[in-house]
Amino acid sequence: MAKLTLSIIAPPRNDRIQPLLDGIIQPEGIELIPTRSLGAVTFWRQLKFQEYDIAAMSISSYFIAKERGVGDMVGVPVFPNRRFMQTELCYHVDSGIKGPGNLVGKKVGIEEYQQSAAVWTRGILEHDFGVSQYKVHWYMERSEEFSHGGATGFKPPPGISFNRLPENKSLASMLVNHELDVAVVQKRFERDTNIIDRTTHIRGADGDWSKVRPVFPDMIGEGERFYKKHGYIPANNIYVIRGELYRKHPWIAFNLFDAFEKAKVWSYDHLAESIPLGLIFGAQYLAKTREIFGSDPFPYGLKKNMKMLETFFDYSVEQGMLTARPKLEDLFAPSTLEL
Repeated sequence: MAKLTLSIIAPPRNDRIQPLLDGIIQPEGIELIPTRSLGAVTFWRQLKFQEYDIAAMSISSYFIAKERGVGDMVGVPVFPNRRFMQTELCYHVDSGIKGPGNLVGKKVGIEEYQQSAAVWTRGILEHDFGVSQYKVHWYMERSEEFSHGGATGFKPPPGISFNRLPENKSLASMLVNHELDVAVVQKRFERDTNIIDRTTHIRGADGDWSKVRPVFPDMIGEGERFYKKHGYIPANNIYVIRGELYRKHPWIAFNLFDAFEKAKVWSYDHLAESIPLGLIFGAQYLAKTREIFGSDPFPYGLKKNMKMLETFFDYSVEQGMLTARPKLEDLFAPSTLEL
């Protein structure tokens, strides 16, 4: 039996992965040794050092790394994390912004220019709301040393207004003091301190937070709008296998996919049991979610995700992240191409 290290993004708890960590679902022929870290740290460590046998990975950074020959990884079409990333944008009321269409000419802060969330956000702003990526001033928080772009050789695309935040400032501090008009500072930044991100706890940034509001005040409504128009929830992560290990044991890819799929199905079957008792209308929220997004809002495999991947490829080429659409056989293990 192959004993492999599996890097799981944490926090938060991912119910679709948890059955693997708890040993409820076990991949055939594989003993997993899980380790947890935040996504930003996991991706950086894997891009720079290939420390894990199996790791969660930014889809954007993975596609860029494959095109540029950086690292040695093989993808498995499991997409464990999805969200409507544009809804994490917040604005300062003094900026005069009334909605997403008003971002033209504004200073917009993001964690990292090449990260999946930023690619999705720029593409959605441009194609759904008419905000050209070339008419926004982009500000990146992460330093070159600790960024994914630093590992892949990222350079700002020609014609883009690109800036880095001063080392002594963060997205949160600059937004609350209106040095930025817009930034990604939603509640998900209530997380542990790490070596890469400065905006980890917005309460640590002094200022009048009553002047900071979401660009999409109705996050559920925006999610429903996007899903009805496009038919998917954008994914920002996949799983990758260290190349050396895959070439030695190519069967690992299919067995991992099968285990991830079984773990997800198990989590769906037991989802109602995990609803906190304090969430009075938990069952109703679950029913509403299924009504909007169907019984499987987190589909795995390439066949069910082609529209999403093709859109992401187009956004990546349009934004200068990739020079051309990659071939799926260059990204994913052969045994998973028909899944």
